[in-house]
Amino acid sequence: MKKEAEKDERGMARLLGPETWMRCAEYLGAPGAKCYELSHLITNTMPSSPFSTPLRLEPRATRGMRNAVHASNMETLTGDQGAQGTHMDALGHFGAARKIWDGASDFTLDDVYYYGGLKQSDVKPAADAMLSRLGIDKVPPIITTAVLLDAKALLGEGNRLKAGTVITASHIESMLRAQGLAERGLLPGDVVYIHTGWGENWIDPEPEPHYYTAGPGLGYDAAKLIAEKSAVLIALDNPFTDAVNAGQLKGTAPAADGYPKGMPFAIHHHCLVEAGIHQIQNAKLDELARDRVWLSCTIILPLRIKGGSGSLVRPVAIGVPGQ
Repeated sequence: MKKEAEKDERGMARLLGPETWMRCAEYLGAPGAKCYELSHLITNTMPSSPFSTPLRLEPRATRGMRNAVHASNMETLTGDQGAQGTHMDALGHFGAARKIWDGASDFTLDDVYYYGGLKQSDVKPAADAMLSRLGIDKVPPIITTAVLLDAKALLGEGNRLKAGTVITASHIESMLRAQGLAERGLLPGDVVYIHTGWGENWIDPEPEPHYYTAGPGLGYDAAKLIAEKSAVLIALDNPFTDAVNAGQLKGTAPAADGYPKGMPFAIHHHCLVEAGIHQIQNAKLDELARDRVWLSCTIILPLRIKGGSGSLVRPVAIGVPGQ
């Protein structure tokens, strides 16, 4: 029973291992392969999520050490590390109630459930506690093959996708065909990167809040397709993974097309609660798309924060340009 519980806590990442590592070897050793950084720099002026406390780095003064030649430098980091910058969600980041909450009555935790059917008392037994189950510390090192799909090129015809644009299952299939990947398709254990072009709005410093106000994202049927293919992680160059219409966060616009009622963040729900697929938000995919690196070896190592609901992350991809 213990092994089964551990398997559940890894979600689809339980597929990772020698098979996915061996698939990576082709790209690691290929002539002309390059290593691509898929994360944004962490600064005090980067775009900041409206749902989180901003990250702040405060440098300390250079200091010496008594009876030594050493000088040292350090910084103090404050804010929400798991929801800012390029970050990865733990499966315990999202749960779901059995019925839609009206926002007026008290929110009841008794019927909240999580991935694997775990209850609120299993995952977070106290309001002020870290996650007891499904935390980011349960994620194994993600070393596997990655597929990059260029939605900006296909759907946007070279232009970044507009806010609220939904990338459907049909679009996924079309991009695989257009990029010569139809025969390979998506393999169990793959990471799926989707380039929307919204990352072009990541401007540091940001003149006025824009990046986190809305964005294109994954469609509900596309999330189901990716789950059927047994992908372990999905990452877009957008703030939410979900598609978010302009004005939606302020309550002046509806949820994206095709999302079930009561699920404005239906992709978070399906991936984290139902399918056990991890997510990365704010991936930096422009260089990978520019160089047409459709297939690569990706390495993703979240911080091992015990009971954390997410983590800052530095994903990389190693592949050959011009595929």
